Amino acid sequence: MSAPASTKVPDDAAKAKLASEGDSDEMPYKRDAAATETVGLETANASTGEEGPRGDGEASCLGKLCRCLMEFYVTNQFLILVILAIALASAYPPLGAIYLAPHITSTYIAVMIIFLMAGLGLKTEEFSNALQQIKFNLFVFVYSFGVDSSFVFGFSRLLTHYNVIHQGLADGMVIAASLPLTINMCVVLTTASGGDEAAAIRNTALWNLVGVVLSPVLILGYLGESSTVNAGKLCYKLANRVVLPIVVGQLLKWFVPAVNDFVKDYKHYFKHVQMYLLVFIVYTVFCKTFSDEDLLVPVKDTFLMIVFVGISLAILMVLAWYLLKLVFKRDIKLRVTGLYGCTHKTIAMGIPLIQAIYDGNPAIGLYTLPLLIWHPMQLLVGTFLAPRLLVWVEASEEADYQKARKLEMVEPASAVSKEVDV
Repeated sequence: MSAPASTKVPDDAAKAKLASEGDSDEMPYKRDAAATETVGLETANASTGEEGPRGDGEASCLGKLCRCLMEFYVTNQFLILVILAIALASAYPPLGAIYLAPHITSTYIAVMIIFLMAGLGLKTEEFSNALQQIKFNLFVFVYSFGVDSSFVFGFSRLLTHYNVIHQGLADGMVIAASLPLTINMCVVLTTASGGDEAAAIRNTALWNLVGVVLSPVLILGYLGESSTVNAGKLCYKLANRVVLPIVVGQLLKWFVPAVNDFVKDYKHYFKHVQMYLLVFIVYTVFCKTFSDEDLLVPVKDTFLMIVFVGISLAILMVLAWYLLKLVFKRDIKLRVTGLYGCTHKTIAMGIPLIQAIYDGNPAIGLYTLPLLIWHPMQLLVGTFLAPRLLVWVEASEEADYQKARKLEMVEPASAVSKEVDV
């Protein structure tokens, strides 16, 4: 048995990199490696250079400020663009609600392109490996779709019963909780925390595809008449806008090598396209919401919703952690992987899925807002926990290694004593 790797806590730069990567499918804004190296070289040159005249010092400070602002923008690009999109939507709603033809551009074109890219990127080859950890995979499935959604549904109904928050925001919390787990964000945080990366890849691929069908069923089951959705029309819309593009993407990936190679070579640009499409959908959604004054909710309700989403996420993560400890006591890597897999919710599939389900519903902006809060919140919590979980995993592995070494030393000694007795 070889000794485990030495304990290493990611420094601030590593944390910033982790936060910037986020989820390449959820928040596809990975930093260009060349640009990162250039910034690093410029920073190093600035720190080692001699202090020049006053003008040079001011220019250097201005340059550092610009680099810091640029790095902050790259790290939080998706969130910043979403905030700007909502602000622009509130400033002049008719642009996105009428003139940009959202019933075609946002509802059909953007949604279908996003799911086509999802079909090209889904690693369905991992499905065959899912049988290796049936118990763990089923645990993540039941918790992610069952426990999350049922808990948030009960919590949100309690809030609406006492008129604490707006009904639309409460329904949006249920919709967010009914979505599948994130794709690459889950894998990135699992790896940074010392978890089982292979298990994370298998679960993200498997349950995202299942969630395309299961999430709408859960949403209709929980919200019922309040969803104002016809089941027959919903199935037709999901088949055309969601299932068909995913199937086409998978077929192209497997049977047209040129397309598969093209996606691999330009994957970075595909992620940026996906991000801008998501922002465009958010913009048109909130343009529709701001166009209807009856749907404007008090600021107090929005802040309360943010607080309750945070409370829900915290309770679900704590409960998942202790249940994972109970079921997978000896496999600490799976416990770390399950912590993220059980509570993360996808925004890449979530936003277009909500758009497909609630096309034409004026309250769609209220249904989307809780997901826009849940997603960055889970990223911040995961970034905070990752280095601490890594220390815990490596310390546990070191303890197991030392325990095994002691057993190896005891066994030969006991064998020698038996020979002496004979």
